Amino acid sequence: MTIRSFRGITPKLGEGAFVDPSAVVLGDVELGADSSVWPLTVIRGDIHRIRIGTRSNIQDGSVLHITHAGPFNADGFPLTIGDEVTVGHKVTLHGCTLGNRVLVGMGSIVLDGAVIEDEVMIGAGSLVPPGKRLESGYLYIGSPVKQARPLSDQERAFFGYSADNYARLKDQYLAEGYGASE
Repeated sequence: MTIRSFRGITPKLGEGAFVDPSAVVLGDVELGADSSVWPLTVIRGDIHRIRIGTRSNIQDGSVLHITHAGPFNADGFPLTIGDEVTVGHKVTLHGCTLGNRVLVGMGSIVLDGAVIEDEVMIGAGSLVPPGKRLESGYLYIGSPVKQARPLSDQERAFFGYSADNYARLKDQYLAEGYGASE
C-alpha cells in the first residue's frame, strides 16, 4: 500500500498530486497540489510532521524523515519543504526546512535543524550538517557544504522550469493510470 495511515493519521494529498505505486508515504504527511513523489521514495511522518508545498518533486529513491521530540530535543524537528522544490534522486532529508524554489542535487544529505532559504541550489553529493543555514541566492557544494558562488539568472529560471517539467510528467503518469492522487 503506497499511502499508509499511522496512529490514525492518513497522509493528505493536494489536488493533482502524484505518488508512484512503489513509493511509501505514511503518517502525518501533507503533499501540496501538483507535487510528485517518484519510484522507491519513502516519506515517513511517523514521529513528527512532514509538509511538502505545491509543484515540488521528490525524485526516485529519496528518504524523507523527521526527528522526534524527546530528552535530547524538546520539540523535535519536523520536515518542511516549500513550493517549486526539486529533490534529486537518492536524497536524504531529515528534520530540516527547505524554502521555496530550492534544488537539492542527487545523493545529497540535509540533516536535522538545517535551514535552506529560498532560491538555493545544493550540488550533487553534498552534506548539509545539522543546524546549518544556507543563504538565499547561492550555489552550495561539498561535504560539508560551502557557499560556492551566487546563482546566475539562468539558474534562478531553472527552479520554475523544473517545477513545470515535473508537473507535466506526473500528469502524463496519472493519465496512464499510474500512482495515487486526490
